Amino acid sequence: MNTAGMQREREVEAPNGAANAQRHDLHRVHLDALYGVSQVLSRSLDYRETIREVLRILDESAALGRGLISVLEPDGSLLVQCVHGVHPASLEPPVRYQSGEGVLGFVMEKNRTVILRRVQEERRFSNKMGIYDPLLPFIAAPIKVAGNLQGVLAVQPQSEEEELLEDRAHFLEMIANLIGQSLRLSLQVELEKRSLLEERDLLRRAVRHQHGFDSVVGRSGAMRRVFEQVRLVAKWNTTVLIRGETGTGKELIANAIHYNSPRARGALVKLNCAALPENLLESELFGHERGAFTGAICSRKGRFEQADGGTLFLDEIGEISPAFQAKLLRVLQEGEFERIGGSRSIKADVRIIAATHRDLEAAVDSGDFREDLFYRLNVMPLNLPPLRERLEDVPDICHHLLMKIGDAQKRKLRIADAALCCLARYDWPGNVRELENCLERAAVLSEDGQIDEELIRFPGRERLPAPARAYPEAAPDDMDAAASSERARVIAALEQAGWVQAKAARLLNMTSRQIAYRIQTLKIARKQL
Repeated sequence: MNTAGMQREREVEAPNGAANAQRHDLHRVHLDALYGVSQVLSRSLDYRETIREVLRILDESAALGRGLISVLEPDGSLLVQCVHGVHPASLEPPVRYQSGEGVLGFVMEKNRTVILRRVQEERRFSNKMGIYDPLLPFIAAPIKVAGNLQGVLAVQPQSEEEELLEDRAHFLEMIANLIGQSLRLSLQVELEKRSLLEERDLLRRAVRHQHGFDSVVGRSGAMRRVFEQVRLVAKWNTTVLIRGETGTGKELIANAIHYNSPRARGALVKLNCAALPENLLESELFGHERGAFTGAICSRKGRFEQADGGTLFLDEIGEISPAFQAKLLRVLQEGEFERIGGSRSIKADVRIIAATHRDLEAAVDSGDFREDLFYRLNVMPLNLPPLRERLEDVPDICHHLLMKIGDAQKRKLRIADAALCCLARYDWPGNVRELENCLERAAVLSEDGQIDEELIRFPGRERLPAPARAYPEAAPDDMDAAASSERARVIAALEQAGWVQAKAARLLNMTSRQIAYRIQTLKIARKQL
């Protein structure tokens, strides 16, 4: 080969050598950036935080500035989620692209990468945000998941080397694929999280309905006063002492207070103080450390710790021993305690609701209950009336309980008016709990779901006290003659009294409230004179 030919060959090789060197340097830069992107994608499933970091690395490590990521929305549009170097407030209102609109819309429509040598040479480029240099290139690559478009990744190289644009586009497609996999996992996690949150909210609403005011039935004046007190006290963290006979629904009231309070998102932890001996009661309330006693093979949280941020319901508080009363008083006063076998003080933000059927004032007088603990608990007393003092609530309570029993038996239960009258004449020493047992027993005996008077049984008593208890012998003879049924007795008394309810009540040895209830349940049309 002559000298001139060799010179021309060297002139051709020199540019090719320089281009190869540039490409080699670019590949090294891309490799470093790819490593940084992979680290970011492996750290978090919060894709909003992740894409911001990815765009930062593309700018600082690979000279691909003004990085933009848009995500496909359910309505089919592309929503710009993040732009590197642009404050999020600049994206208000949100920037969207429809299919075929601008370069991003073109990428969405064709599902392939677009390379622009110069922005100003492409009439389709809309530059909605006005942040791109018209003299520099622009690359946009689709973000795919299993071949389906999920978004678009776009960048603007900060140099004009046209011969390297294909390499940059190939690198950008690799990054888009990595983002696609991260986006898929993030969307799955977000979808599952949203589903769990919806299920949680649904369960909260169900629990609030189940344990709210609807679960405590009563329209009598006594119960209306209780409901009003519950609504008032539920808003605050005040300690509540619920008092009433066994079976009056003290636990239901505690539920209603908690689930209608600001602590409803926290736990409602319950403990029956009468169900455990003193040594186990202390462990249940305060917890224990490993090895604190025989059988303590691991540390365990007590009910106070479990109720942190919520409510602790201490049922039958009047049954605890004087020794344990002193320990409980310290916790209520200081707001902190130690686990059994531990030395570290533990603080817990707990609201206390206590309940008892005992006469605590008498227990204080006899020395069985500490006076200081009584005053600590008796901040807001709620007194629940026994069922015998609100017999007008019996029909509503019966219908509520029959729905509950019917759900358990998976059938519809009905009760006759005569059975309701029979139940309303009983004094209910066991209160609502005894009434529920009575109805469940009658439901078991009923084959067709109809509860008639003959199915009402009161164990321990041969029969219900005769109506004569309410209507003494001093009642008029003509009323006794007409009294073939409860309805006939009431109507006869009303006729005798000229349909003045107060007089009829005196004839029947009833109160005005009781006879008004009888008129309502027996569906007696009131006669106006």
